[in-house]
Amino acid sequence: MKQLQFRFLIIIALALPSAAAAQRLDPVHVEDRFNQLQQSITVLTGQIEQLQYRNQQLQQQLEKMQADYEFRLEQLEKGGSRAGTAPAARPRTPAAAHGNADQAYHDAFKKLQDGDYAGAENGFKTFLQRFPQHALAGNAQYWLGETFYARRDYNNAMTAFAEGYKAYKSSPKGPDNLLKLGITLANLGRKPDACAIFARFKQDYPRATDLQKRRIEQERQKDGCS
Repeated sequence: MKQLQFRFLIIIALALPSAAAAQRLDPVHVEDRFNQLQQSITVLTGQIEQLQYRNQQLQQQLEKMQADYEFRLEQLEKGGSRAGTAPAARPRTPAAAHGNADQAYHDAFKKLQDGDYAGAENGFKTFLQRFPQHALAGNAQYWLGETFYARRDYNNAMTAFAEGYKAYKSSPKGPDNLLKLGITLANLGRKPDACAIFARFKQDYPRATDLQKRRIEQERQKDGCS
């Protein structure tokens, strides 16, 4: 986590020197540099999300191990093993299935980091087809949209973000799907539709982060939303 934060600070530091000369640069160049910086921050955010998810998985595994230990200890104390009866089987989620899902998500995200957007697209699509109910499905749908957005394929990006908002509205990436859907619509020249999407943000996500709320307000001002 500290390493990611350090990389984030490096990116910001590299961007600062150019700010003083921004007025002397071509506006198109400034916009491209801003988009590149924004994309780098987006990828770093994804890395942090992966670490948080893995930490959560480890915590759950520890809790299961502790519960299993306590269960076996309780059986021994009751003399269950001396009575010749085996402990009742306890339902478990197949570890292999979770492992395959986590690896598939990791592989797809690694391709996104490496700039292999076509490979990442295929990876996230495969993940969603195989594990539509996985805890990371909402994240995968969002990053699928990002694979299109990074290539300026705004039509497919719009479809992916809209699907993410519809199918995974309550997921951690729900607010980001809605935000990016509005931004993509604006890039397609559909600013009235983008403004309508931004207007729904407060209603749908009243507990969104301050950063997400600021992004929404910035985009609303940028697009001239009332």
